Amino acid sequence: MNQSNSETKNSDHVVIVTGGARGIGNAFAQRLAEDGFHVAIVDTQGANQSAQALQHAGFSAAGYSANVTHASDWDALLKDIVSSGKALHGLVNNAAMFASLDMQSFEQVTREEWMQVMEVNTYGPFLATQKVAPILAANGGGSIVNIASTSPLKGVTGMPHYVCSKGAVIAMTRTLARELGDRGINVNAVAPGFTLSEGIMLNTEHVEKFRDIGKNARAMKRDQLPRDLQGAVSFLMSPDSGFMTGQTLVVDGGAYFV
Repeated sequence: MNQSNSETKNSDHVVIVTGGARGIGNAFAQRLAEDGFHVAIVDTQGANQSAQALQHAGFSAAGYSANVTHASDWDALLKDIVSSGKALHGLVNNAAMFASLDMQSFEQVTREEWMQVMEVNTYGPFLATQKVAPILAANGGGSIVNIASTSPLKGVTGMPHYVCSKGAVIAMTRTLARELGDRGINVNAVAPGFTLSEGIMLNTEHVEKFRDIGKNARAMKRDQLPRDLQGAVSFLMSPDSGFMTGQTLVVDGGAYFV
């Protein structure tokens, strides 16, 4: 589905990528721009710079500084997208707390920490879907991709709030697929394994604990990189996945089979 730069400059179909300024989210933004979409990058920091980098490469993009848990931020950015005359096609719910979290047992997690992770990792994509779904339906349908994790599929110690939040994302994907199917909206999830993104590489504790464990558990004995996830999201945003909904695609190099 890749298109030339001249075609992407005139793209009138928008895909929103939350947490798209760096790491895995930025990899998604780059691939979707290459696929011919106008990419709306949403992040608390760096969204404009990331959008400008895509623009300089010849692609169509815009940056929005926003918090995914704030309804007013969603109202403002969606108003801007709709007023641009472009048609909203999809949403990638990627923004989440992980790289910044400390390793700790479930006895050590405070209520404040638990609620903060749940707000960003579960309420964020829920609110985004609430705001985006009516626009997608009015446009004749579209695709929503939630970025989950393999951690709730196999059980991972040291981050109970994160693991539970990603399990909730998979459950939410299934129930929203039921809710939105008759409006022409597909809702699917991608579950990565431990991925060496920019943010992860800054957290030596995570790298030391999970890198070798993840690599040794895989059928493919190498590190997982952000680019390994691009194809799955590209597919779920394309017409090729038009009759798929409620599914979770595991992309982890063969560590967990479903």
